[in-house]
Amino acid sequence: MIGNAIAWIAYGSYWSTPFVRWQGAFAELHSLRFATWTGRQALEKRNVDLSAIDFGVLGFTVPQQGSFYGLPWVMGELGAPHVAGPSVMQACATSARAVTLAAQEVADGSARAALVITCDRVSNGPHIYYPAPSAPGGTGRSENWILDNFARDPFAQVAMVETAENVAARWGIDRAEQDDVVLMRAAQYADALADDHAFHRRFMDLPFAVPDPAFRKVMRHIDGDIGVQPADPGKLRALHPVREGGTVTYGGQTHPADGNAGIIVATRDRARALARTPDIEVAILGVGQARVEPAFMPAAPVPATQRALDRAGVTMAQIDAVKSHNPFAVNDIVFARETGFPLEKMNNFGCSLVWGHPQGPTGLRAIIELIEELAMRGGGRGLYQGCAAGDSAMAVVIEVSG
Repeated sequence: MIGNAIAWIAYGSYWSTPFVRWQGAFAELHSLRFATWTGRQALEKRNVDLSAIDFGVLGFTVPQQGSFYGLPWVMGELGAPHVAGPSVMQACATSARAVTLAAQEVADGSARAALVITCDRVSNGPHIYYPAPSAPGGTGRSENWILDNFARDPFAQVAMVETAENVAARWGIDRAEQDDVVLMRAAQYADALADDHAFHRRFMDLPFAVPDPAFRKVMRHIDGDIGVQPADPGKLRALHPVREGGTVTYGGQTHPADGNAGIIVATRDRARALARTPDIEVAILGVGQARVEPAFMPAAPVPATQRALDRAGVTMAQIDAVKSHNPFAVNDIVFARETGFPLEKMNNFGCSLVWGHPQGPTGLRAIIELIEELAMRGGGRGLYQGCAAGDSAMAVVIEVSG
Protein backbone atom coordinates (compact mmCIF):
# COMPACT_ATOMS: atom_id res chain seq x y z
CA MET A 1 0.00 0.00 0.00
CA ILE A 2 2.84 2.37 0.79
CA GLY A 3 3.78 2.50 -2.90
CA ASN A 4 0.56 4.43 -3.60
CA ALA A 5 1.79 7.45 -1.70
CA ILE A 6 1.04 10.98 -2.89
CA ALA A 7 4.26 12.17 -1.30
CA TRP A 8 6.56 11.38 1.60
CA ILE A 9 7.56 12.97 4.89
CA ALA A 10 11.22 12.98 5.88
CA TYR A 11 11.15 11.03 9.13
CA GLY A 12 12.51 13.09 12.02
CA SER A 13 12.92 16.23 9.90
CA TYR A 14 10.11 17.98 11.72
CA TRP A 15 9.66 19.81 14.99
CA SER A 16 7.27 21.67 17.23
CA THR A 17 7.74 24.19 19.98
CA PRO A 18 6.03 23.52 23.25
CA PHE A 19 2.58 25.09 23.21
CA VAL A 20 2.06 27.89 25.71
CA ARG A 21 -1.34 29.09 26.94
CA TRP A 22 -2.07 32.56 25.57
CA GLN A 23 -0.66 35.60 27.36
CA GLY A 24 2.21 33.42 28.55
CA ALA A 25 5.89 33.00 27.69
CA PHE A 26 5.39 33.48 23.91
CA ALA A 27 2.88 36.33 24.13
CA GLU A 28 5.18 39.08 22.81
CA LEU A 29 6.97 37.08 20.12
CA HIS A 30 6.15 37.97 16.50
CA SER A 31 4.86 34.62 15.26
CA LEU A 32 6.60 34.59 11.85
CA ARG A 33 9.92 35.73 13.28
CA PHE A 34 9.56 33.20 16.09
CA ALA A 35 8.94 30.48 13.51
CA THR A 36 12.22 31.37 11.79
CA TRP A 37 14.02 31.43 15.15
CA THR A 38 12.76 27.93 15.90
CA GLY A 39 13.13 26.63 12.34
CA ARG A 40 16.69 27.82 11.93
CA GLN A 41 17.84 25.96 15.03
CA ALA A 42 15.75 22.87 14.32
CA LEU A 43 17.02 22.52 10.74
CA GLU A 44 20.60 22.93 11.86
CA LYS A 45 20.19 20.32 14.60
CA ARG A 46 18.66 17.91 12.09
CA ASN A 47 21.45 18.55 9.55
CA VAL A 48 19.02 19.66 6.83
CA ASP A 49 20.73 21.27 3.85
CA LEU A 50 18.45 24.12 2.81
CA SER A 51 19.74 23.94 -0.75
CA ALA A 52 17.70 20.71 -1.05
CA ILE A 53 14.45 22.61 -0.42
CA ASP A 54 12.75 23.90 -3.58
CA PHE A 55 9.26 24.81 -2.35
CA GLY A 56 7.70 26.19 0.79
CA VAL A 57 4.31 26.66 2.42
CA LEU A 58 3.60 28.98 5.33
CA GLY A 59 0.44 28.51 7.38
CA PHE A 60 -0.87 31.06 9.87
CA THR A 61 -4.26 32.47 10.87
CA VAL A 62 -3.47 35.57 12.93
CA PRO A 63 -1.87 38.49 11.03
CA GLN A 64 1.38 39.93 12.32
CA GLN A 65 3.18 43.08 11.27
CA GLY A 66 4.72 42.47 7.85
CA SER A 67 2.97 39.14 7.33
CA PHE A 68 1.84 40.44 3.93
CA TYR A 69 5.21 39.07 2.73
CA GLY A 70 4.49 35.64 4.21
CA LEU A 71 6.43 32.63 2.99
CA PRO A 72 9.15 34.52 1.04
CA TRP A 73 10.00 36.52 4.17
CA VAL A 74 10.21 33.41 6.36
CA MET A 75 12.35 31.52 3.85
CA GLY A 76 14.67 34.46 3.43
CA GLU A 77 15.15 34.75 7.18
CA LEU A 78 15.75 30.99 7.40
CA GLY A 79 18.61 31.27 4.91
CA ALA A 80 16.73 29.93 1.89
CA PRO A 81 16.01 33.06 -0.19
CA HIS A 82 15.76 30.89 -3.33
CA VAL A 83 12.52 29.28 -2.08
CA ALA A 84 9.07 30.62 -2.97
CA GLY A 85 5.57 29.41 -2.25
CA PRO A 86 2.17 30.34 -0.82
CA SER A 87 0.96 31.48 2.54
CA VAL A 88 -2.17 29.61 3.67
CA MET A 89 -4.95 30.60 6.06
CA GLN A 90 -7.70 27.99 6.54
CA ALA A 91 -8.55 28.46 10.20
CA CYS A 92 -7.92 25.30 12.23
CA ALA A 93 -7.40 23.26 9.03
CA THR A 94 -4.37 25.37 8.11
CA SER A 95 -1.79 22.67 8.92
CA ALA A 96 -3.59 19.94 7.00
CA ARG A 97 -4.04 22.28 4.04
CA ALA A 98 -0.36 23.32 4.11
CA VAL A 99 0.76 19.68 4.11
CA THR A 100 -1.71 18.90 1.31
CA LEU A 101 -0.40 21.76 -0.85
CA ALA A 102 3.17 20.59 -0.32
CA ALA A 103 2.24 16.99 -1.18
CA GLN A 104 0.41 18.04 -4.33
CA GLU A 105 3.38 20.13 -5.48
CA VAL A 106 5.62 17.10 -5.01
CA ALA A 107 3.13 14.72 -6.63
CA ASP A 108 2.86 16.72 -9.85
CA GLY A 109 6.64 16.99 -10.16
CA SER A 110 6.87 20.71 -9.50
CA ALA A 111 9.03 20.22 -6.41
CA ARG A 112 11.21 17.55 -4.83
CA ALA A 113 11.29 18.82 -1.25
CA ALA A 114 8.91 21.27 0.42
CA LEU A 115 9.37 22.88 3.80
CA VAL A 116 6.09 23.50 5.62
CA ILE A 117 6.14 26.08 8.41
CA THR A 118 3.06 26.76 10.54
CA CYS A 119 2.80 29.36 13.27
CA ASP A 120 0.43 31.55 15.25
CA ARG A 121 0.34 33.85 18.22
CA VAL A 122 -3.18 33.97 19.55
CA SER A 123 -1.98 36.22 22.37
CA ASN A 124 -2.36 39.95 21.80
CA GLY A 125 -4.25 39.49 18.55
CA PRO A 126 -4.47 42.48 16.22
CA HIS A 127 -7.20 45.08 16.43
CA ILE A 128 -8.09 46.06 12.87
CA TYR A 129 -9.78 49.25 11.74
CA TYR A 130 -11.57 49.25 8.38
CA PRO A 131 -11.88 52.84 7.09
CA ALA A 132 -15.16 54.06 5.63
CA PRO A 133 -14.67 57.70 4.58
CA SER A 134 -18.10 57.86 2.90
CA ALA A 135 -19.94 56.72 6.05
CA PRO A 136 -21.69 59.25 8.32
CA GLY A 137 -18.91 61.11 10.08
CA GLY A 138 -16.36 59.07 8.18
CA THR A 139 -16.40 56.43 10.89
CA GLY A 140 -15.25 52.96 9.87
CA ARG A 141 -15.55 49.59 11.56
CA SER A 142 -13.14 47.81 13.88
CA GLU A 143 -12.50 44.16 14.67
CA ASN A 144 -10.73 42.30 17.44
CA TRP A 145 -9.30 39.58 15.22
CA ILE A 146 -9.28 36.86 17.89
CA LEU A 147 -12.11 37.52 20.32
CA ASP A 148 -14.68 38.76 17.81
CA ASN A 149 -14.22 35.71 15.60
CA PHE A 150 -14.32 33.30 18.55
CA ALA A 151 -17.63 34.84 19.50
CA ARG A 152 -19.42 34.82 16.13
CA ASP A 153 -19.33 33.00 12.83
CA PRO A 154 -20.50 35.67 10.35
CA PHE A 155 -22.28 33.04 8.23
CA ALA A 156 -23.75 30.66 10.81
CA GLN A 157 -24.31 33.53 13.27
CA VAL A 158 -23.20 31.50 16.30
CA ALA A 159 -20.22 31.29 18.65
CA MET A 160 -18.00 28.24 18.30
CA VAL A 161 -19.16 26.78 21.60
CA GLU A 162 -22.71 26.75 20.24
CA THR A 163 -21.65 24.40 17.44
CA ALA A 164 -20.51 21.96 20.12
CA GLU A 165 -23.81 22.30 21.93
CA ASN A 166 -25.70 21.63 18.69
CA VAL A 167 -23.74 18.44 18.11
CA ALA A 168 -24.15 17.37 21.74
CA ALA A 169 -27.92 17.83 21.46
CA ARG A 170 -28.29 15.98 18.15
CA TRP A 171 -26.15 13.00 19.20
CA GLY A 172 -27.41 12.92 22.78
CA ILE A 173 -23.98 13.56 24.29
CA ASP A 174 -24.35 14.43 27.96
CA ARG A 175 -22.09 16.31 30.32
CA ALA A 176 -20.81 13.19 32.12
CA GLU A 177 -19.59 11.60 28.89
CA GLN A 178 -17.72 14.78 27.96
CA ASP A 179 -16.04 14.89 31.37
CA ASP A 180 -15.02 11.25 31.02
CA VAL A 181 -13.33 12.00 27.69
CA VAL A 182 -11.48 14.99 29.16
CA LEU A 183 -10.09 12.82 31.98
CA MET A 184 -9.12 10.09 29.52
CA ARG A 185 -7.27 12.57 27.29
CA ALA A 186 -5.45 14.05 30.29
CA ALA A 187 -4.22 10.58 31.29
CA GLN A 188 -2.99 9.94 27.74
CA TYR A 189 -1.11 13.25 27.76
CA ALA A 190 0.54 12.26 31.04
CA ASP A 191 2.13 9.33 29.17
CA ALA A 192 4.01 11.85 27.00
CA LEU A 193 5.52 13.43 30.11
CA ALA A 194 6.91 10.17 31.47
CA ASP A 195 10.69 9.68 31.69
CA ASP A 196 11.41 13.40 31.48
CA HIS A 197 9.16 14.08 28.48
CA ALA A 198 10.62 11.15 26.51
CA PHE A 199 7.83 11.18 23.92
CA HIS A 200 8.00 14.93 23.36
CA ARG A 201 11.79 14.78 23.00
CA ARG A 202 11.31 12.65 19.88
CA PHE A 203 10.35 15.84 18.00
CA MET A 204 10.61 18.75 20.44
CA ASP A 205 13.97 20.28 21.38
CA LEU A 206 13.88 20.47 25.20
CA PRO A 207 14.58 22.41 27.29
CA PHE A 208 13.26 24.98 24.85
CA ALA A 209 15.04 28.33 24.56
CA VAL A 210 12.61 31.27 24.67
CA PRO A 211 14.00 34.39 22.95
CA ASP A 212 13.39 38.00 23.84
CA PRO A 213 10.95 39.93 21.60
CA ALA A 214 13.88 41.30 19.56
CA PHE A 215 15.21 37.75 18.98
CA ARG A 216 18.67 38.79 20.14
CA LYS A 217 19.13 36.61 23.20
CA VAL A 218 17.58 33.77 25.17
CA MET A 219 15.44 34.99 28.04
CA ARG A 220 14.61 31.65 29.67
CA HIS A 221 14.22 27.94 29.09
CA ILE A 222 11.00 25.96 29.48
CA ASP A 223 10.68 22.21 29.96
CA GLY A 224 7.55 21.70 27.88
CA ASP A 225 3.99 22.87 27.33
CA ILE A 226 2.80 25.61 29.66
CA GLY A 227 -0.78 26.15 30.76
CA VAL A 228 -2.05 22.57 30.68
CA GLN A 229 -4.61 22.21 33.45
CA PRO A 230 -4.16 19.29 35.85
CA ALA A 231 -6.86 16.64 35.66
CA ASP A 232 -8.93 17.02 38.82
CA PRO A 233 -12.16 15.01 38.51
CA GLY A 234 -13.85 16.87 41.33
CA LYS A 235 -13.13 20.32 39.94
CA LEU A 236 -13.96 19.26 36.38
CA ARG A 237 -17.35 17.85 37.29
CA ALA A 238 -18.16 20.93 39.41
CA LEU A 239 -17.77 23.38 36.51
CA HIS A 240 -20.85 25.11 35.16
CA PRO A 241 -21.65 24.97 31.42
CA VAL A 242 -20.53 27.96 29.37
CA ARG A 243 -24.08 28.42 28.06
CA GLU A 244 -27.02 28.29 30.45
CA GLY A 245 -28.82 25.01 29.98
CA GLY A 246 -25.93 23.58 27.97
CA THR A 247 -23.46 20.74 28.50
CA VAL A 248 -20.09 22.15 27.38
CA THR A 249 -17.87 23.61 30.13
CA TYR A 250 -14.54 25.39 29.90
CA GLY A 251 -13.02 22.10 31.02
CA GLY A 252 -14.55 20.34 28.02
CA GLN A 253 -12.85 22.54 25.45
CA THR A 254 -9.32 23.52 24.52
CA HIS A 255 -7.51 26.74 25.43
CA PRO A 256 -5.95 29.29 23.04
CA ALA A 257 -2.17 29.01 22.84
CA ASP A 258 0.95 30.18 20.99
CA GLY A 259 3.61 28.16 19.14
CA ASN A 260 4.95 26.93 15.80
CA ALA A 261 5.90 23.73 13.98
CA GLY A 262 7.62 22.59 10.78
CA ILE A 263 7.89 19.50 8.57
CA ILE A 264 9.50 18.45 5.27
CA VAL A 265 7.35 16.83 2.55
CA ALA A 266 9.28 15.36 -0.37
CA THR A 267 9.70 12.72 -3.03
CA ARG A 268 10.61 9.29 -1.72
CA ASP A 269 14.32 9.56 -2.50
CA ARG A 270 14.60 13.12 -1.22
CA ALA A 271 12.70 12.20 1.96
CA ARG A 272 15.17 9.38 2.60
CA ALA A 273 18.10 11.73 2.06
CA LEU A 274 16.70 14.31 4.47
CA ALA A 275 15.43 11.88 7.13
CA ARG A 276 17.13 11.55 10.49
CA THR A 277 16.48 7.79 10.28
CA PRO A 278 16.33 6.81 6.57
CA ASP A 279 15.09 3.28 7.37
CA ILE A 280 11.79 4.69 8.60
CA GLU A 281 9.51 5.89 5.80
CA VAL A 282 6.40 8.03 6.14
CA ALA A 283 3.96 8.08 3.23
CA ILE A 284 1.02 10.42 2.72
CA LEU A 285 -1.71 8.19 1.27
CA GLY A 286 -4.75 10.44 1.03
CA VAL A 287 -6.37 13.67 2.13
CA GLY A 288 -9.98 14.75 2.43
CA GLN A 289 -12.05 17.84 3.09
CA ALA A 290 -15.70 18.33 4.01
CA ARG A 291 -18.19 20.90 5.20
CA VAL A 292 -21.36 20.16 7.12
CA GLU A 293 -24.51 22.14 7.76
CA PRO A 294 -24.11 25.50 9.50
CA ALA A 295 -23.35 25.47 13.24
CA PHE A 296 -22.35 21.77 13.45
CA MET A 297 -18.56 22.15 13.22
CA PRO A 298 -17.49 19.24 15.50
CA ALA A 299 -19.23 16.75 13.19
CA ALA A 300 -17.32 17.83 10.07
CA PRO A 301 -14.30 15.50 10.56
CA VAL A 302 -16.51 12.46 9.96
CA PRO A 303 -17.18 13.08 6.22
CA ALA A 304 -13.68 14.54 5.76
CA THR A 305 -12.24 11.29 7.13
CA GLN A 306 -14.30 9.15 4.77
CA ARG A 307 -13.05 11.13 1.78
CA ALA A 308 -9.45 10.78 2.90
CA LEU A 309 -9.89 7.05 3.46
CA ASP A 310 -11.49 6.62 0.03
CA ARG A 311 -8.62 8.43 -1.66
CA ALA A 312 -6.08 6.39 0.28
CA GLY A 313 -7.85 3.16 -0.66
CA VAL A 314 -8.22 1.97 2.95
CA THR A 315 -11.03 1.55 5.44
CA MET A 316 -11.37 2.71 9.03
CA ALA A 317 -10.77 -0.87 10.12
CA GLN A 318 -7.29 -0.64 8.58
CA ILE A 319 -6.32 2.43 10.63
CA ASP A 320 -4.08 1.71 13.61
CA ALA A 321 -3.95 5.13 15.28
CA VAL A 322 -6.00 8.34 15.17
CA LYS A 323 -5.08 11.87 16.18
CA SER A 324 -7.73 14.54 16.28
CA HIS A 325 -7.86 18.28 16.61
CA ASN A 326 -10.59 18.24 19.22
CA PRO A 327 -11.42 21.76 20.40
CA PHE A 328 -14.35 20.17 22.24
CA ALA A 329 -14.69 16.78 23.88
CA VAL A 330 -17.81 16.24 21.77
CA ASN A 331 -15.58 16.06 18.67
CA ASP A 332 -14.10 12.74 19.71
CA ILE A 333 -17.40 11.33 20.93
CA VAL A 334 -19.30 11.94 17.69
CA PHE A 335 -16.32 10.70 15.66
CA ALA A 336 -16.15 7.43 17.61
CA ARG A 337 -19.88 6.89 17.33
CA GLU A 338 -19.99 7.52 13.58
CA THR A 339 -16.83 5.63 12.57
CA GLY A 340 -16.67 2.90 15.20
CA PHE A 341 -13.08 3.76 16.12
CA PRO A 342 -12.76 3.30 19.91
CA LEU A 343 -12.48 6.48 21.97
CA GLU A 344 -9.74 4.97 24.11
CA LYS A 345 -7.53 4.22 21.09
CA MET A 346 -7.58 7.81 19.84
CA ASN A 347 -5.10 10.51 20.82
CA ASN A 348 -2.44 8.51 22.61
CA PHE A 349 0.16 10.83 24.17
CA GLY A 350 -2.06 13.90 23.93
CA CYS A 351 -4.17 16.15 21.73
CA SER A 352 -5.19 19.76 21.34
CA LEU A 353 -8.02 19.37 23.87
CA VAL A 354 -5.23 19.13 26.46
CA TRP A 355 -2.14 20.89 25.13
CA GLY A 356 -3.93 23.82 23.58
CA HIS A 357 -4.71 25.37 20.24
CA PRO A 358 -2.42 27.92 18.54
CA GLN A 359 -4.61 27.42 15.42
CA GLY A 360 -2.09 27.38 12.54
CA PRO A 361 0.37 24.80 13.98
CA THR A 362 -2.12 22.73 15.97
CA GLY A 363 -2.73 20.11 13.28
CA LEU A 364 0.94 19.84 12.35
CA ARG A 365 1.94 18.95 15.90
CA ALA A 366 -0.80 16.31 15.90
CA ILE A 367 0.48 14.84 12.61
CA ILE A 368 4.03 14.76 13.98
CA GLU A 369 2.86 13.01 17.15
CA LEU A 370 0.91 10.53 15.01
CA ILE A 371 4.05 9.70 13.04
CA GLU A 372 6.03 9.11 16.23
CA GLU A 373 3.33 6.94 17.77
CA LEU A 374 3.29 4.74 14.67
CA ALA A 375 7.10 4.59 14.60
CA MET A 376 7.12 3.41 18.22
CA ARG A 377 4.66 0.66 17.24
CA GLY A 378 6.97 -0.49 14.46
CA GLY A 379 4.79 1.02 11.74
CA GLY A 380 1.18 1.16 10.66
CA ARG A 381 -1.46 3.42 9.20
CA GLY A 382 -2.63 6.58 10.91
CA LEU A 383 -5.34 9.17 10.50
CA TYR A 384 -5.26 12.82 11.45
CA GLN A 385 -8.60 14.63 11.42
CA GLY A 386 -9.79 17.96 12.73
CA CYS A 387 -12.57 20.49 12.39
CA ALA A 388 -12.17 24.13 11.40
CA ALA A 389 -14.12 27.37 11.56
CA GLY A 390 -16.92 27.53 9.05
CA ASP A 391 -18.23 24.03 9.88
CA SER A 392 -15.47 22.46 7.80
CA ALA A 393 -12.75 19.85 8.39
CA MET A 394 -9.75 18.15 6.84
CA ALA A 395 -8.24 14.69 7.26
CA VAL A 396 -4.90 13.12 6.30
CA VAL A 397 -4.04 9.41 6.06
CA ILE A 398 -0.42 8.36 6.49
CA GLU A 399 1.54 5.12 6.67
CA VAL A 400 4.78 4.52 8.56
CA SER A 401 7.04 1.58 7.74
CA GLY A 402 10.51 0.41 8.61
